[in-house]
Amino acid sequence: MSLPLNLPLNTGETRLLRGLEEQQALGAAFALALPTGALLFLEGELGAGKTSFTQGLVGALGFRDSVTSPTYALMHVYPTAQGQVLHVDAYRVRDVGELYDMDLDDLISGSRLSVVEWGEGLYADYPPAPILRFAHVDGQPEVREVTRIR
Repeated sequence: MSLPLNLPLNTGETRLLRGLEEQQALGAAFALALPTGALLFLEGELGAGKTSFTQGLVGALGFRDSVTSPTYALMHVYPTAQGQVLHVDAYRVRDVGELYDMDLDDLISGSRLSVVEWGEGLYADYPPAPILRFAHVDGQPEVREVTRIR
């Protein structure tokens, strides 16, 4: 799948997000720009805003219940007005093969938007997918920095 040209953050661009609302607003902007079937990778340290971003993304697509990190479940599927959103968290996965054993290729396909946190081991298998890196900003506990890597 070719990437849409109108993503809210260009490759190499960095944006400061001040608080939860701005993290969620960026997620909502991506939700409106990504086509059905797109894949998006999120990386960054613990607590840097990956799940908050995903809350905004899923909420913008019409899901009104709680969106939480799938760290222990590995994945959540959220039904939205625009189709399903697959939210994967590979933080606890020791071997990427575990994800493939769960039929990840079938899950990340076609009609659902997929967001993968901590998916660094999958980048080579999904080269066209955008990657966002989230980071804390020293001395500013409410501020996060997000950079589009690819």
